[in-house]
Amino acid sequence: MGTKAAVEQFVRVLSRELGPRDITVNALSPGFTDTDLLPERDRAVAAEMSPFGRVGRPEDVADVVVFLASDEGRWVTGQNIGAGGGVF
Repeated sequence: MGTKAAVEQFVRVLSRELGPRDITVNALSPGFTDTDLLPERDRAVAAEMSPFGRVGRPEDVADVVVFLASDEGRWVTGQNIGAGGGVF
């Protein structure tokens, strides 16, 4: 089993264990994000791949995290959420 599949399986199992306590468990998979970890040589290509024509900003990913941690995200559990602007 690959790393992604292992994480997704772990999230599903843990969400079933903690669901009765009203605890949600999710994973977040960001796409290309404008951080020091994204090499300069990859930025233009990454931006072209996205329907939005840009790489993500840290706050784009953070907004998804805030949603998942909020009461509005209470019905989302056991998921691997893609926050990559259409690119993964």
